[in-house]
Amino acid sequence: MGMSESFSQDQPDSIRVPSAGTTGVKVFPVRPLQAIGSMALLAGLSVWFLAIRAPLWQDETSSYWQISAGFWRIMARRGQVSAVYPYILWFATRIVGTSEAGLRIPSVLAMLAAVYVLYRAAEELFGRDVALVTVVLFSIHPLVVFSSIDARPYAFGILAINTAIFLVVKLRHSNSLWLAVAFGVCAGAITHFHLLFGTILPILALCLVVPKRSAPGVLWRQLGVAVGAFVLVFLPLIPDTLFLFHDRHMYVFEKVTPTLADLGRTMAPGALPYVFAGALLIAAATKRVDLHGPVDGWRAFLSTSTGLVPLLVLYGVSAATPTNVFVERYRLVAIPGIALGWGLVVSRIDSRILRTLICVALVSIACYQYLSSPYGRRHKWSWKYALELAEKNAAFDHAPVLICSDFPSSDYFPMPACERLKDSSFFTPLSYYKLSVPVVGLPRALNEQAIRIGTDFVRQAALQHERFLAIAWVPSYDTLHWLNYIASETHEVRVLGQPDGVVVLEFTPRGSLKVN
Repeated sequence: MGMSESFSQDQPDSIRVPSAGTTGVKVFPVRPLQAIGSMALLAGLSVWFLAIRAPLWQDETSSYWQISAGFWRIMARRGQVSAVYPYILWFATRIVGTSEAGLRIPSVLAMLAAVYVLYRAAEELFGRDVALVTVVLFSIHPLVVFSSIDARPYAFGILAINTAIFLVVKLRHSNSLWLAVAFGVCAGAITHFHLLFGTILPILALCLVVPKRSAPGVLWRQLGVAVGAFVLVFLPLIPDTLFLFHDRHMYVFEKVTPTLADLGRTMAPGALPYVFAGALLIAAATKRVDLHGPVDGWRAFLSTSTGLVPLLVLYGVSAATPTNVFVERYRLVAIPGIALGWGLVVSRIDSRILRTLICVALVSIACYQYLSSPYGRRHKWSWKYALELAEKNAAFDHAPVLICSDFPSSDYFPMPACERLKDSSFFTPLSYYKLSVPVVGLPRALNEQAIRIGTDFVRQAALQHERFLAIAWVPSYDTLHWLNYIASETHEVRVLGQPDGVVVLEFTPRGSLKVN
């Protein structure tokens, strides 16, 4: 054990030294530093709630759509994903309601639990004050801030990951079969909240196996029950996993080659590298850096590989194949390990004051950035304002609306009939932000189906001298340009607005009065 590890783990709540001229002792409390660090953590957690009432973005409306038809329809509406999260969300909304904030409260609670579990794991690894720095860094990471109020399963996935890490740490010095069973269950649960989060499982398994090599009997018993528990939990996902791998082209985003800058920002976001560089310089100048203490190889491997390996797998797949999985919310799988990696660095700084100052500096900068940014109270882009604009404009004469789905899978399936479109999985924003006027759906891409539906619709609108609207987000702008072209002889077009990048066009028959 190195100097910093001994200091952080064995340090009492107060330092007692002889008091001059007395036979007693004088107490120098160190709890104020702990209080400052705890207040910094609470301040960091507070930035989560800035956007909790913001409009739902598209994927969150998908979560609402899955539960909107009631408990007994959840399984049918889950798509090719686990139904665990929709059931959790359904039960939670019975208590907190289905407002934007109500839909996000389950994720907030799950992420708060994830912070606590990560703290326990880091405390076992490094000691109390280093654990505090670790969870502060974790809590203010932009991907965690976003996912903490995202009405999606990712916060629960991180809770499962952090619990699995904690159990691996406990199993290092334990022969308990029940802990091994719990680890297997958590490992399986990780995949239920997102299959790509399973990229961390080989590292966790390796961290479980390596310390037990000197006791093969214990190793095989614990490994056997852990694998058995994992298989039982993962079994329901096998058909869906095979389907996703077979038809993965329907569920991927446009190819965007990740850069090393993206990788660096995930590992060291914002001012973090500058704060740590400054702290290390001060520690070196004051001789408070432990460079000579022994390094626990297992601890160092766990703290670095749980962040680096999943992140590099996502990066490598995205860079080398047409499949883009280096998406921000998928990178979340690596953030607990990245926080532990920085905790490993902090554990070599042998100064409580410097560790506390790191917490304060990181949180102060994060709070300033979120409070001063115009995007600090927004939670991604939303269809809400575009649909409100369309409703206000179209309700006057009940004008129909053409709307392009923004789900990639919509390009591979027939569009639902008009009467069923508002309750379709391809148009989930309409399940939460309502349109009272007729709606005609188009796929995301300007493909053969979009051309056929659009051509027929514009022809009928021309024959009936009918006004209509069209709505699309960035990937479907080509469709709007095409609609403008084919309707140019019979209709005049104007842009009503472009809230959050969602363009709303009005097509008015030539010779008619425009509606404001």
